[in-house]
Amino acid sequence: MLLRRFCASSLSRTQYNHLLSKFTRNPCPRLSFDRNWLRFSKRRESFGSPLMASSSGFDEVRRRDYVPLPPASADKVELLKGLEATLGSPFSSDPLSPPANPMIIVISGPSGVGKDAVIKRLQEVREGIHFVVTATSRARRPGEINGKDYYFVSKEEFLSMIEKNELLEYALVYGEYKGIPKQQIRDFMAKGYDIVLRVDVQGAATLRSILGNSAIFVFLVAESEEVLVRRLVDRKTETSDMLLVRIATAREEVKCMRDFDYVVVNAEGKLDAAVKLVESIIDAEKARVRQRCVRL
Repeated sequence: MLLRRFCASSLSRTQYNHLLSKFTRNPCPRLSFDRNWLRFSKRRESFGSPLMASSSGFDEVRRRDYVPLPPASADKVELLKGLEATLGSPFSSDPLSPPANPMIIVISGPSGVGKDAVIKRLQEVREGIHFVVTATSRARRPGEINGKDYYFVSKEEFLSMIEKNELLEYALVYGEYKGIPKQQIRDFMAKGYDIVLRVDVQGAATLRSILGNSAIFVFLVAESEEVLVRRLVDRKTETSDMLLVRIATAREEVKCMRDFDYVVVNAEGKLDAAVKLVESIIDAEKARVRQRCVRL
């Protein structure tokens, strides 16, 4: 207080402010803020308002040669031509959605769930899919056709295919070889076909390691373990010992369901419902924005 009285009586205004600044951290904070705000306001005005910036695209259209729009009641062709003229470009007839990529659908599951029946029915009701015929060294069952159900080859022929790297995947299952020929997949995917592969659970795990998430993995199951065992018994294709092995294996294979993308129940007498669900899965995958891309 004494300092202010002394300065006011003996110093000029400029000298007083200079001396006061040495004793205070900010002699005039209000004035400092107001000046900064004023400086910011002037800078903001120089840039223009956000609304004006966002309408630049519309302004560009308005700066072009003005073409009067026909009234909404005008002929549709005339109205479309008027809109194109005003926008400065014709409307494109190209599809807005990109074409769907050919895909690989891997169908697997324990023995007795009806993999063959589902795939056969899927081929009957859906176009544009190709079932890759698997090569196997096992003996042909009654009613099976070579080249349609499987390629039946000897063990020596199968081992030769392995040596020539002709198989995408192969496995030794219950003492017999099964494998998927590569070239068959390449040929049909090049034509735009979706590929359906039928493999056991062991083979599906191998394909997952090879194809990753580029393929769709569908796990087929019966409605219960009891139903599955009855189906295996009704087939009458295995001895009691072999039947016991298949049932024990099926119990372990069901635990692998979590490694698949989808699960489909093939209930007794409801084959068409199971096939329809598989079709829905394929349709949903084709509608994805980020589609799977297969590289072999």
